[in-house]
Amino acid sequence: EVQLVESGGGLVQAGGSLRLSCAASGFTFDDYAIGWFRQAPGKEREGVACISSVDGITNYVDSAKGRFTISSDNAGNTVLLQINSLKPEDTAVYYCAASGRPLTTAQAEGIFDDAFDYWGQGIQVTVSS
Repeated sequence: EVQLVESGGGLVQAGGSLRLSCAASGFTFDDYAIGWFRQAPGKEREGVACISSVDGITNYVDSAKGRFTISSDNAGNTVLLQINSLKPEDTAVYYCAASGRPLTTAQAEGIFDDAFDYWGQGIQVTVSS
């Protein structure tokens, strides 16, 4: 059974940095993607970034380019999301998710949550102004 556990969230001042970690385990298949999503209060969940388990190709939504960096360790067991220059609008619950199959190019580029089958419980990130 695939399990995803997020860590590294918390309260940070605007302008600071945070690194979220997703510990992934239980995969019985080799080709999948891991993505980071977030849901701000009163808003829909949105994709932020994703990374392929096969070739490490990364994708970001436009709003995440420049401040967010997704990476994984060589074994693919831990996926990190580095967030720099945090803004109050980054306040959200951040989720790690894994697809149960290879993503199409469109799914990877769009980081659509319906392409991801396994979800962590989420972790709160609060950015104070």
